[in-house]
Amino acid sequence: MYENRSFAIFSTTEINQVDFSLVCETSADTLCKSVDETKTFVKWDGEQPDFVSELTTLEGPYTYSEILDILSTPEWSAPMEEMV
Repeated sequence: MYENRSFAIFSTTEINQVDFSLVCETSADTLCKSVDETKTFVKWDGEQPDFVSELTTLEGPYTYSEILDILSTPEWSAPMEEMV
């Protein structure tokens, strides 16, 4: 389904380095953030955009299945009782 899609996690302090013309997200407002809002991620299809390797807090790149596992952790998904 997303065989060619890659994902990179990084600190929200580096959002200003993202070239939104090269990733699936369209702006800083469309980025998903970790529960504590200190991390975010971008996704792209095909070759990795150059700016990604320049991120100093880079984690990844990850595959689709790897990012699903990461996003299901408490760091990224608040327990349901906290969302009520």
